[in-house]
Amino acid sequence: MKLLRELLYGLDCDTIIGNTNINILNIKFNSKEVHSGDLFVAIPGTHFDGHNFILNAIDAGAIAVICENMPDIIQNKTTYIVVQNSALALSLLAANFFDNPSKHINLIGVTGTNGKTSVVYYLFDLFKKLNYKVGLLSTIDQKIDNKSNHATHTTPNPIELNQALSSMVTEGCDFCFMEVSSHAIDQHRIVGLNFDIAVFTNITRDHLDYHTTFNKYINTKKSFFDSLSNQTVSVVNIDDTYGSKMLMNTDSKKVFYSIKQKAHYKASIIEDNIAGLTIMIDDIQFSTQLIGAFNAYNLLTAYSVAMELGQDKMKVLQYLSTVNAPPGRFDIIRSEQGVIGIVDYAHTPDALKKVILSISNFCSINKDLIVVVGCGGDRDRGKRSVMGKIASENSSLAIFTSDNPRSEDPNSIIEDMCADLSDILKNKVQKITNRQDAIISAVQSASADSIVLVAGKGHEKFQEINNKKIPFDDIQILKKYLKHN
Repeated sequence: MKLLRELLYGLDCDTIIGNTNINILNIKFNSKEVHSGDLFVAIPGTHFDGHNFILNAIDAGAIAVICENMPDIIQNKTTYIVVQNSALALSLLAANFFDNPSKHINLIGVTGTNGKTSVVYYLFDLFKKLNYKVGLLSTIDQKIDNKSNHATHTTPNPIELNQALSSMVTEGCDFCFMEVSSHAIDQHRIVGLNFDIAVFTNITRDHLDYHTTFNKYINTKKSFFDSLSNQTVSVVNIDDTYGSKMLMNTDSKKVFYSIKQKAHYKASIIEDNIAGLTIMIDDIQFSTQLIGAFNAYNLLTAYSVAMELGQDKMKVLQYLSTVNAPPGRFDIIRSEQGVIGIVDYAHTPDALKKVILSISNFCSINKDLIVVVGCGGDRDRGKRSVMGKIASENSSLAIFTSDNPRSEDPNSIIEDMCADLSDILKNKVQKITNRQDAIISAVQSASADSIVLVAGKGHEKFQEINNKKIPFDDIQILKKYLKHN
């Protein structure tokens, strides 16, 4: 419970009608969840406008309303506050409601198209091994030290986010490692958070169904760094084409890491094969079971953050050599017949290309690699043909199938994936709409030296078909049929 006037700290309020010296039990932005004594925040959304549900919220017991436009009907016992941006206001309100928890924990935010989940997982695992109590906010799950909950979004809404951070503070966590998605940045979910370190991994085409253009996507990511204070450290992959652009207008301290050029933190790949990586970081060589150049970058990112947080170099490298990949990130399954199955979350052109490139280090991809892949429905249509071309050009057989078709016809998505293929490449493609049947076909087509890559869904335990979530697990399906092959 908080006084409304306390919650308003830091907000630019255009108009206030009513009493602000009232106790607020909870903050809600969904009118269906409002109870007596709550503050309702009316937010214009993609599908619904919260302003249309202000009366519903008041009828349910809301005693105060934050909105961008004053409603036509004013209730005498209700307090109304008009702001320029109610989504931004919600984040500040939530931070104030939970006593600004990000000021009481070392908060590290990781953004980028690929690698976010792996980096925060490695950092979480590393700092646990360093005997700290830590928190995690990721695409896969939320963790408060040894407690874990399934995640519904890469970055939670502001109320859930600040509540999670508050719980971490209460549990005595020293650090929180969180993914920062472009949607969260654009929708102001992270406003009011105090980041100690902000990390940029890379940027390639993604989420253009939401951002509409690649330039807008880049600028959204950049705005995260633009907002940082000079008390924050930005740790940036300078090898990425847009790495330096991210920091053009930031006040934060700039720290760079690289495999290809001079930087504050430097790594080189000594060996990369099916057994794992051997890499050199800051002149110290170590080996890990993790595979692929992309993981060399992820490990270097985690190392750079740990160094900026003042950790012991040798202990950090020792423990980084033992971290495990997150679920659905280059998960390897071996059959008794010698077939290797790999499940990976690669759902962007760049991620798919990097996973296949890593496989090419220990496999003749045009002879032995079978790729099962699809593209999500109601998402960026432009990347479908690109992913289709990458899969078919870099495999002996590409099986195009359903990913999460959502409201779209999965067969139409598959045809989009084939749009730019030559006749030669089309001859290497099978179209199997049912994802389980596609995986079965891949396993049946495999020989002793084959590698079967199932890409796109990784850790996910469902498929979204006709906007319903149907249980489905790539890892379990592939294990089952590799075992019986």
